[in-house]
Amino acid sequence: MTHDSPLIALLAVGFGLAFVLGAIASRLKLSPLLGYLLAGVLIGPSTPGFVADEGLAQEVADVGVILLMFGVGLHFSPRDLMSVRGVAVPMTLLTIILTVAAGIAASMLIGWGLEAGVVFGLSLSVASTVVSLRNLQDKRVMQTERGKLTVGWLVVEDLAMVLAMVLLPTWAQIRGGTENGEVMTVLQMQDVGIAVALTLGKVAAFGLIMLLAGKRLVPWILRRVVHMGSRELFRLCVLAIALGVAYAASAVFGISVALGALFAGLIMAESELSQQAANETLPLRDAFAVLFFVSVGMLFDPRVLLGNPWPLIATVGIIVVFRSAVSFALLRAFGKSREAAAMVTGARGQIGEFSFILAGIGLQLDLIPEEARNAILGGAIISIVLNPLLFAVLDRVSGKVAGATPPVVAPAAAPKRAVLIGYGRVGSLIGKALDSAGATYSVIEDRPDLVEMLQGRGIPVVLGNGISHETMIAAGAPQADLIFVTVPDGFEAGGIVELARKLNPKVKVYARAHSDAEVEHLRGLGADLIVSGEQEIADAMIDKATAFIPRHVVQQA
Repeated sequence: MTHDSPLIALLAVGFGLAFVLGAIASRLKLSPLLGYLLAGVLIGPSTPGFVADEGLAQEVADVGVILLMFGVGLHFSPRDLMSVRGVAVPMTLLTIILTVAAGIAASMLIGWGLEAGVVFGLSLSVASTVVSLRNLQDKRVMQTERGKLTVGWLVVEDLAMVLAMVLLPTWAQIRGGTENGEVMTVLQMQDVGIAVALTLGKVAAFGLIMLLAGKRLVPWILRRVVHMGSRELFRLCVLAIALGVAYAASAVFGISVALGALFAGLIMAESELSQQAANETLPLRDAFAVLFFVSVGMLFDPRVLLGNPWPLIATVGIIVVFRSAVSFALLRAFGKSREAAAMVTGARGQIGEFSFILAGIGLQLDLIPEEARNAILGGAIISIVLNPLLFAVLDRVSGKVAGATPPVVAPAAAPKRAVLIGYGRVGSLIGKALDSAGATYSVIEDRPDLVEMLQGRGIPVVLGNGISHETMIAAGAPQADLIFVTVPDGFEAGGIVELARKLNPKVKVYARAHSDAEVEHLRGLGADLIVSGEQEIADAMIDKATAFIPRHVVQQA
């Protein structure tokens, strides 16, 4: 018996194409996000062949937006933002203002009008957080000053776009008073002020409730659930909070689900279990993020751009040329080196998820035409393709302008450093040996009680899972000389070994295994030493059983 299920068709074809095209993009040293967008184009209504259900794809995309914004809130770091606020805040605001001005100019020339130009410019003023962070990770500069500056810049941009998302619906409601060239009266201006105040008041009320109630209630719930000992329940609890808060924000306060999800992430970030919450929900967030980008690609109509390429050319020019030039110039004006300016500018040389959300809101509110959204989507695809080229150009320019090669200074000798992943029965024994040797090491552990114990002993520890890119970086894996992988799950250990190799190709990786299959799996992923529990136990017993097994037999074996 066969079933005609649009949802299964969307998931099967969408994930399948996204995987194939994402893998191809990765092999070409491009962001996999490009492959996801192209997968959406192929299954969209504007291209021949299979066409996915657009309505269903949009609903799935809404869940993707919620989880994306929840992830943004989870990883928001006020400390990192405050450390670079003197540079990130003014540069971000100036870049947004100048990009919006360029968007308005392009919109007026094309014939879209002023209000479309504002939304168009806003959509082009924000870089893709996903792609930018991946660029920083690939360059291994996440924890450097330029990495923190880029992250701070992205955070301020995201906050500005959240404000835009709040105010755009209000603007759409009150814009009728200025149609047909009419000038707003004093009474109309008062109405505008009241409408904006009401909107911001709703957001403030929601934020206050979340701050007062959520800040205590959410961490309390998470602690209670985590002590139940079920990772499945903990994961379900985190997702229920994210989706529940997002829905309540829309149903009760009339604000967007995306903003509600952001608040949920911000509140959960206050908990000591925030890193574990991020790790546990990462697979589902990644899956729905893929579907979000696939659904965005479905909206792109390449035929419109072929008929009139000028809007697309203007869009790409603003993103890649104008905004990059503004960013580079501002960074230099704020005293940053040419190399730092090139790195930060290159990392931000594209647009992405917030641009798509703003374009969708603008089209839904009839603030921009369909052609403008197509230009934004096309500009995103092309800017992601051109991003590696932009990096190369900026590196060359910064190198040429810098002049003579700086003198080579021999690095100071650094102490050997280890990272211990897992502090269970095996990990704790290794930890004691490292303590006895006076070694420098840090620990990654996902059990809060063990984390608290290690913190009390003054041992650097990161609450989370070694399979997480951010957790490994926070623990210092890229700078480590030796990594111990003591987690008992072979599949999880394999992912950690593979990630360790990517972050630090020269590091020694020691891992444990429970079977010959796991040994081969870990060896294939790059582990230098694999210790199998069963083999070690057998060796110890055989070594003692000399009455039955002569030593020369043991040595030959």
